[in-house]
Amino acid sequence: MFKSPGSIAFSIGSIDVHYYGIIMAFAILIGLLTILFIKKRYYKDISTDTICDITFLLIVFGIISARLYYVILDSNYFMKNPFEIPAIWNGGISIQGAILGGIITGYIYSKLNKIDFLRYADLFSFGIIIGQAIGRWGNFFNSEAFGLPAQIPWKLYIPYAQRPDFFKEFEYFHPAFLYESLINICIFIVLCIILTKYKQRKNGFIFFLYIILYSIGRLIVESIRLDSVLNINNIHIAHIAAIIFIIFGILGIIMINKQNAKSL
Repeated sequence: MFKSPGSIAFSIGSIDVHYYGIIMAFAILIGLLTILFIKKRYYKDISTDTICDITFLLIVFGIISARLYYVILDSNYFMKNPFEIPAIWNGGISIQGAILGGIITGYIYSKLNKIDFLRYADLFSFGIIIGQAIGRWGNFFNSEAFGLPAQIPWKLYIPYAQRPDFFKEFEYFHPAFLYESLINICIFIVLCIILTKYKQRKNGFIFFLYIILYSIGRLIVESIRLDSVLNINNIHIAHIAAIIFIIFGILGIIMINKQNAKSL
């Protein structure tokens, strides 16, 4: 059974340090170390300085876009509570928003600095997906990202105040955050297999495959989640975004295959 010890790890005077922030910082650190490790072995031509520059930009604009995406989806709440908009330590960031913001940021940076966007996107995919796997545990400490009621050995206890209105009488739920974390680890392993076994892959293939696989995993997890921010005609907005990302990934693979065929 999973039960969060609470969202606050410790306090320094009047300042509370949240588990969510600690987990996010750890996820970013491990993601960057993963990128640098893979770069050293498989992307030796890529500049470490450029990786650090891009990482900084992705952190800044990724967090902004992740929060902005979430705030827009839950605009009714944040219009009434505007001072909570920057309070990301309480949770409430969208990974899909972060991915979208990261793609835009990386693409603009690559054009301004005349580097191969797809090659860098391939490399960063490894760090991003492992960071996502770790970052999902921030949801555990905030008692969020949970699924339908469940009586299983790995059930997740959700405090009364955070249970959906129609499920107040239930105490234990599916730990959707855990499922997504495990799926992300599996995706990381698949990407590593592609990296090591398929030497002739085209630039962009790993990136687009990451987008597709993560979005498929998100579709699966969202099918049981109860705390999604917004539904449209009973369809989770995360489902709609995932389908758009899958289409984007498929079109991307088709594009790089066509470009390769033209160059032959």
